[in-house]
Amino acid sequence: MVVLSLFDTSSGAVVPFVPKEEGKVSMYVCGPTVYGPPHLGHGRFSLVFDILRRYLEWSGYEVTYVSNITDIDDNIITAAAERGTDPAQLAVDCEKLWYEAMDAIGVERPTVDPHATAYVERMVEFIGELVDRGQAYETSDGVYFAVEGVADYGLLARQSLESLRAGARVEVGEDKRSPLDFVLWKRAKPGEPTWPSPWGPGRPGWHTECVVMSLDLLGDRFDIHGGGQDLAFPHHENERAQALAAGRHSATLWVHNGFVEVGGEKMSKSLGNFTTLLDMVESDDPRAYRLLVLRAHYRSPVEVTRESTADAAAALKRLDNVARRTAELTPRPADEEVLDEFRALMDDDLNTPGAFRLLFDQIRAANTALDEGREYDAAVAWAAIAEICTAVGLQPVTQDDALPDDVVAMAAARDEARSAKDWAEADRLRAEIEGAGFTVEDTPAGTVVRR
Repeated sequence: MVVLSLFDTSSGAVVPFVPKEEGKVSMYVCGPTVYGPPHLGHGRFSLVFDILRRYLEWSGYEVTYVSNITDIDDNIITAAAERGTDPAQLAVDCEKLWYEAMDAIGVERPTVDPHATAYVERMVEFIGELVDRGQAYETSDGVYFAVEGVADYGLLARQSLESLRAGARVEVGEDKRSPLDFVLWKRAKPGEPTWPSPWGPGRPGWHTECVVMSLDLLGDRFDIHGGGQDLAFPHHENERAQALAAGRHSATLWVHNGFVEVGGEKMSKSLGNFTTLLDMVESDDPRAYRLLVLRAHYRSPVEVTRESTADAAAALKRLDNVARRTAELTPRPADEEVLDEFRALMDDDLNTPGAFRLLFDQIRAANTALDEGREYDAAVAWAAIAEICTAVGLQPVTQDDALPDDVVAMAAARDEARSAKDWAEADRLRAEIEGAGFTVEDTPAGTVVRR
């Protein structure tokens, strides 16, 4: 069984991962607020935690992976008003875009994807518990959580309550006791979606949504709570504080990934500097983004550019090429020393850059063995490549099943021309296939054509 260590934001250190239940992992990753198309920043956190999930499953764990859908929120209401549509319909439409993008980049669907609107009644009950405990209070515009009641508030920000208080401010019109207090229930404004509550019609605050859903589905002290670095404070801190104030305990480990950057600046919808995931997968090999995520440590920033994406696509060609070259070899078991090295790298706070280097070392070893006629060694190297790819969700492509019939016919004709040593005709057919926008590769098995 894997002996994994991860950086825990709450302790500020890399710590051993000890699951609550032997052989099982409970993981909650904050999902999207569905008011627009997902961008590359969304893609990064989704890929980081997909890789962690796949690695844990490859290592023998049974993983319960929960990732929510925030389908009611200020951003959804504002975006719907701007587009002249119903907020609920906008959320449905944008959720569809989200899963189209996740499917395209190979992110496995969550075990459960709870929707905020399905949990409003339970959220009202939870807020009522906090009010009864004196941890929340009613104002003219809703119900607020009193952060002063949580002694270690600010843990995930790595700051004290006093330090946070000194830098906080109250927005105009807010009726709060402290500038750090946050809303649990928002009173309805005209024309907004509402639900009934003891404090009048309204809707829950974002921070309450996730704490209620995670505790309901995974229970106290679930194993891992994940998300982007920007969620550590205030969102995850506010989740943690509410759980403690209610006499509950949230996640054991808090794991956060770094940003996607453009020119050194975080990529986000609010900054307007994002590329949608669907745009990317239409123009590039979707696997290239997973490879870029693997090449960077999950806690470090990663910059996605045309140059870096092209470099990743070139690396994928090497992976695909060795997959084709070894396709007809007799299967052999992987070298356990190589797999042990892979485990050691991944167990060390998910060292995917090291795993990436190991993967391509094995690709070089397989190609060298094939060039030298050592088929057994090539098959052993390929077995290690295949295991690593499975563990990180990287799928080699050995053929393109969607080739047009005329291109398939030209590839077959080219093989015949090569067999007849009609090199001029073979070159003409290559040029025609490439002119149609395809890549042609010569392999021992014949002409291979890919998009």
